[in-house]
Amino acid sequence: MAGRRRWSTGEILDAAAELLRTGDADSFSVRKLAAVLGTDSSSLYRHFRSKTELLRAVADRILLAAMDGYRPEGDWKQRITSLALHVREAFGRQPELAAIWGRYASSGTGSRLVMEEVLQALRASGLPDEKIPERYHRIAVLIAALIASEAGVSTVTPGEYEQGMELFRVAVLGADPERFPALAHFARDVRPLGADRRAAFEEILAAQLAHIEAEIGPIRPTDATGATGLR
Repeated sequence: MAGRRRWSTGEILDAAAELLRTGDADSFSVRKLAAVLGTDSSSLYRHFRSKTELLRAVADRILLAAMDGYRPEGDWKQRITSLALHVREAFGRQPELAAIWGRYASSGTGSRLVMEEVLQALRASGLPDEKIPERYHRIAVLIAALIASEAGVSTVTPGEYEQGMELFRVAVLGADPERFPALAHFARDVRPLGADRRAAFEEILAAQLAHIEAEIGPIRPTDATGATGLR
């Protein structure tokens, strides 16, 4: 009798990503994945020691895809903005996996490539080395939170979206002006969370980068190696 097929790590991750598109991290299990592949859980644990390790690897593939089309250009702010938009676009194609990344993070090659580029860009900004880790952390948290939030909005069904819009209109346009005077005043201009997500993403990120720029002061920008550069 023929033995069971041996699945490659890439094939396992492809199947896991497909399974996660129709569910979430809580409902996902190695046993379910094994059933989809027609094998047993023990064979998958030869590739990944735990469910969490597998989920991190799935998220890391999205980061790898984002970095595959990324080329650093422009000044340090343009580099970080371009990188963030590449990551946003990559998760936008598979929004169900954005929540996985936000929850489990990643420690693979894709994650290291993203970290390396942000850290290099911050060094090129002229920010002192002792301040770079903290600023990197703020940027990483901001990008992950914005992408995960946007993904949550984009995964609702058309029916759920329409229902949510109706509830939004009732809550905003029907607000009691005596109890909610500011809300009643701005009711016709307040927009739901799903509106202009890219513009909001870029504006919020730009504000964080402007804060860093203000902190740099008169320090001259440096290149990616940390050497002082000339403009």
